[in-house]
Amino acid sequence: MLAELVTLPPQTRTVAFPRGRLQLHAMPASCGIETVDSPGYSWNGLRRGLTPFAVLQHTLSGEGALSYEGRALAIGPGETMLVTIPHDHRYFLPPGGQWSFFYLVLSGQEVTRLCAEVIATAGPVLRLSPGTLDRLAGCLLALLRNEVVTPGQASAVAYGAVMALVDDLSTAAAPADEKRPYWLARVMTHIEQHLDQPLGIDQLAAVAGLSRAHFVRQFTRLTGTPPSEHVFRMRMARAARLLQSSRLNVLEVALSLGFSDPNYFAKAFRRAFDVSPTEFKRSGLFTAAEGGGAPQ
Repeated sequence: MLAELVTLPPQTRTVAFPRGRLQLHAMPASCGIETVDSPGYSWNGLRRGLTPFAVLQHTLSGEGALSYEGRALAIGPGETMLVTIPHDHRYFLPPGGQWSFFYLVLSGQEVTRLCAEVIATAGPVLRLSPGTLDRLAGCLLALLRNEVVTPGQASAVAYGAVMALVDDLSTAAAPADEKRPYWLARVMTHIEQHLDQPLGIDQLAAVAGLSRAHFVRQFTRLTGTPPSEHVFRMRMARAARLLQSSRLNVLEVALSLGFSDPNYFAKAFRRAFDVSPTEFKRSGLFTAAEGGGAPQ
């Protein structure tokens, strides 16, 4: 798909449909293939209105620049920029340069939520796999060829683009034979010993002795799971063990894992096991939960 996309001339398309009865939480807003060589090309993430949306922009040739929360980043060939709006950033063409890229502008509550999580995990400049780029190119081609003619089709394309990023992130773990750094064992032990306490990203990064952004990227790369999701799985695995192997009731299990609100604990548990804690305790499902050590 990408090989086909790069043969197309520069072009753009705005995607708009009349407001329907159903609110869709993922929609494409615009897309295109573009080459810029003017120093006037500059977009400020705090000056594009208050309506949330995301920009996914993949560099084909040349180089762009991104000022992101005070950091200066380059976006070279093969790299993909992902930003959400409104946000403190600016992407632009460096003086005397040229930047060729394809882009997708995506809107909707679910899109912006997921894109923000991808950025928090992997950063605003991504190195995506060829398969992921092909999936993104397929989304773009469907829009540029006017194959998308209904709101539902448009929403599916937007979801498809974001899910391509999510899949890329979830399969970007380190090789099994790569030596694990010493800090990872320290963090894992800290998580295991403090599941009854708040375990924020900043705290875990401090335990690792790394910056927040570097910690999240390296933890995800080495384990295949973002740190917040790993903590969640560990908590739910312990909750399952306690529900089946102790005399604690659901409220006591929730409190022992730092959940002050039993209703929130029940929702989290259902997310992990598709069953309520009470039903789980009564049904004897511990063997299935125990097999993987943590919910998948």
